Amino acid sequence: MAAETGVRSFPVSAGILLGLGIGGFFDGIVLHQLLRWHHMVSGWRPVSDLPALEFNTLWDGLFHLTTYVFVIAGLLILWRAARRRQLAWSHGMFFGTLLMGFGLFNLVEGLVDHQLLGVHHVNELAPPEQWIYWDIGFLIWGAAMLVWGWALMRRGRREMEITARILGERV
Repeated sequence: MAAETGVRSFPVSAGILLGLGIGGFFDGIVLHQLLRWHHMVSGWRPVSDLPALEFNTLWDGLFHLTTYVFVIAGLLILWRAARRRQLAWSHGMFFGTLLMGFGLFNLVEGLVDHQLLGVHHVNELAPPEQWIYWDIGFLIWGAAMLVWGWALMRRGRREMEITARILGERV
């Protein structure tokens, strides 16, 4: 219906990429820098001296660079879609896809970095026997954001379809 009214649908990939970047920023800024629970490769090279801290800080910076790439890619996709034609979107589509991207970040980070590769764990300041609980909590949080985001996106998509039908009838 959107094509009939000349309105272009919200680019889901833009929201997901922005959410991935925001998820990475949250992890890097809050967990790496503010709380100092872990660094990017502190599971492989624990921060026990200055050279280890410098090494981990370098990898934290490379991680942040990657999150910037996600955000820039999401913004470029969104900007390009908005320039071509009228872009129809809703709060649900935008915030839903952001949450989906953030949740996807947590799930991939939690499964790959924490469990498969062991490059770090969520809270390495806790006793090692408790790390798994923090890691599982991180995965649950990511799954909850993904599901909540998906529900918001679906609701937003329905709102956009209703709006497109109304515009189509008036045009």
